[in-house]
Amino acid sequence: MASMYDRADIYDLTDTRESRAFYKQYWEKIFEGKNVKTMLDVSIGSGSVTIPVLDLGIELSGSDLSDTMLANCGKKMEKVGKKATLKQSDFRKLDCWGDEKFDLVASTGNSLAYVSNDDVCAALEQMDKHVADGGYLYYDSRNWEMIFRNHQRFYLYNPFFDGDTRVNLVQVWDYPEDGSIIFNLLFTFEKDNKMFQKEIFEEHYNPFPKDMAVNKLKELGYREIEIIEFPTARKVEDFDNTQWYAVMARK
Repeated sequence: MASMYDRADIYDLTDTRESRAFYKQYWEKIFEGKNVKTMLDVSIGSGSVTIPVLDLGIELSGSDLSDTMLANCGKKMEKVGKKATLKQSDFRKLDCWGDEKFDLVASTGNSLAYVSNDDVCAALEQMDKHVADGGYLYYDSRNWEMIFRNHQRFYLYNPFFDGDTRVNLVQVWDYPEDGSIIFNLLFTFEKDNKMFQKEIFEEHYNPFPKDMAVNKLKELGYREIEIIEFPTARKVEDFDNTQWYAVMARK
């Protein structure tokens, strides 16, 4: 079954003026009190999460495995008159960035769980190689421990509109015996009270525990490690009931 990352046109339906304003505010909170002038997003995708940092005066670079998503990212930046350095790369092998160092190296969009747990640690090692001294490593993730504990089956979204088309999205989560999780994304498109299109995508995740990645960061020498609630950017007070979180660690 197709991955949603093969269809940037559908993936970006939620990339709106409002969402860009939200992410700009989110990153403002993340950067508060931190000297961040350059940023590398190693899972930039179509840029919906990190393009807004350009409005904050941050010099942005990005890489992604998907050429399709990168192409769409470039088009979106051209449309808003912004520029960033973009390269095609798997975040488990970031040689394309040579010896470049950045104030912040990030993996956004719950992307690390697309690879095995061992490869998550390998990706963190690769990201670390490009973090400047005194810089930061960032990633965000769903709370996989909570998902397994609750064994949630359905994840529902409020309908939204693309012009005069109503878009509905529901996720159905499958739990294979190998410990992975499959997200089935079901889109329907309606106009004049009639469904005229449906799209189904499948995303396969390999959940990893928070402590595994945090301990890897400690092993790499990171000491100031913050667990942040996504999308509020507040410090997590109750991790067990936090659906999505981010980790910000200083080198």
